[in-house]
Amino acid sequence: MSLNQTQKDKIEKILKESLRAKFKNYKPETSSMPFHTRLLGKDRMALFSFIHSLNTNFGTAVFEPVALELAKTNFKITAKQADAGTQISEGSQIEIENIINNISAANTKPNKNDETERIREVSQKGKMQKVKLTKVDISLEKTDGEKFLFDIKTAKPNKGSFKEFKRTLLEWIAAIFAKNPKAKVNTLIAIPYYPYDPKPYVRWTIAGMLDIPNELKVADEFWDFLSGKDTYKDLLCCFERVGIELRDEIDNYFKKYNK
Repeated sequence: MSLNQTQKDKIEKILKESLRAKFKNYKPETSSMPFHTRLLGKDRMALFSFIHSLNTNFGTAVFEPVALELAKTNFKITAKQADAGTQISEGSQIEIENIINNISAANTKPNKNDETERIREVSQKGKMQKVKLTKVDISLEKTDGEKFLFDIKTAKPNKGSFKEFKRTLLEWIAAIFAKNPKAKVNTLIAIPYYPYDPKPYVRWTIAGMLDIPNELKVADEFWDFLSGKDTYKDLLCCFERVGIELRDEIDNYFKKYNK
């Protein structure tokens, strides 16, 4: 199911507002690059700096609000930058360490269903420990109460980060079960786009920390999950239309840096 016109209009409005807000608050880096500036021009250097700045908060400024808008059609509850919980049982903490250590040592392969049930079994064992967990970028809940918690990552995460990604996903589960051990919860990493398309996404299979089918959604897998088949294709078209519509506005904005 592709996006309807109302959805497209809302997505494009989000994009325009996000980009214009960035223009309004943007201040170019003050570091002097005399050779680059003379070779390329102040406007191009300002554009380069702007793109770099935009990349650092593209997830929160663009991907998160767009994802929430898309998810409204299929989920009862949608939220961004949500809290999974504030406490985890001692039993869960021990079990999470065991899971990560065994996967790291290649003693076991990632198995999300098995890991989830192991944490569920110990979610009420021992004292409850107060914790400050990573915020849930996108939190979704279906009408039957099933939860989907997403951690949105850049398209090229460092290999050394995989262990912490896994820990975050498991801790979210433990925090949900600390509140309700019967809850049905899924925790996943989302990669909004794939820079190596059409080659396979080898980074994740090499890392070996994630249960790929159950813990990772890349590009169309993520966007289509939120709002149905062909959402990813329609979303790219929305971005393109906004870019064409605002092209003159963008060009005029950066021309002022040549004055």
